[in-house]
Amino acid sequence: MAHSGFEGYEKRLELHFFGDDPTILQMGLRKLDFECMIQPTLEAVQCTVVSAVGNSYFDAYVLSESSLFVYPTKIIIKTCGTTQLLKSITPLIFYAHTHLGLTLCSCRYTRGSFIFPESQPFPHTSFEEEVTYLENTIPENLSLRKASIMPSKLSSHSWHVFTATNDPPLSHYQNHPYTMEICMTDLDPILARKFFRRSGDGKSGDSAGKDMTELTGIDEINRNALICDFAFDPCGYSMNGMDGDWYSTIHVTPEDGYSYASFECVGSISMNESMVHMLRKVVQIFRPGTMSVSTTMTSGGYGNEAWRMVAGAVEPMGLKGRSFAMDGFPAAGSVVFQTFTPLRRKSE
Repeated sequence: MAHSGFEGYEKRLELHFFGDDPTILQMGLRKLDFECMIQPTLEAVQCTVVSAVGNSYFDAYVLSESSLFVYPTKIIIKTCGTTQLLKSITPLIFYAHTHLGLTLCSCRYTRGSFIFPESQPFPHTSFEEEVTYLENTIPENLSLRKASIMPSKLSSHSWHVFTATNDPPLSHYQNHPYTMEICMTDLDPILARKFFRRSGDGKSGDSAGKDMTELTGIDEINRNALICDFAFDPCGYSMNGMDGDWYSTIHVTPEDGYSYASFECVGSISMNESMVHMLRKVVQIFRPGTMSVSTTMTSGGYGNEAWRMVAGAVEPMGLKGRSFAMDGFPAAGSVVFQTFTPLRRKSE
């Protein structure tokens, strides 16, 4: 099948490391040399850095295909298109161990259902292939493993999850109790046009990105966030937001026929009010024809709270819940997966 559009759906990889030297752990993975270690790893994945920012907690990179976040003991890489994300695992494990004495203790891989699955290269040709690759790549001490496809009544929006952690498990996630990943397709075409650049605008990707951030209201999702944004030519947009040690990120592929946008953030159940605000702003900015929300909780007992929070936030915006699924992963928490579509179709 010929490639007929850009693949917006991202692949997301989260790796946690541990070590015994407290002096190393203060900066940890942030000490990896960019040109000699990070950049070659990204080249293996087939993407590059286009903009970057950092604070006292972590470094955030906007990539040519999505985002990279580097904390002292955690790396998150999120890439779209036909990138080969899983090829980053081996070099990252090697650099972390050889140069910092850090050892991988947890791995999480998630993604939605690709719009153009036939265009994906190895090892992303199928979820089964991805799981096999992961099983053969990560260390044996990550023995608590599970792979799951969480179904949806909208078959094109199923959620794929693989987790692996060490036994006995360490506490990897205490600072970020949950991660929310939102995938949206069939964006409102008028709103999607705001992510196209004017021909010959003479602006850099950074300055054009800043304009899009303000024009669309993305800067109002979290007013406390430091935003690093970038607009691609002729269209497309990415941003990373930094609020203390919390991150958020948005990526937009606005072309008609395969329009897509994603929003991701970390938070805690105690942030219910601010999370509701963020969810509603995201719906206002994109007005998707289909929206899926995956909430990963690393501490138990919050599944129903997460489900109610998400539904209570987006249903007053004219969306109706179409499916709900929840699954647990050994020593890695649980995932709630919900899909929504408008009460009234756009053609009605």
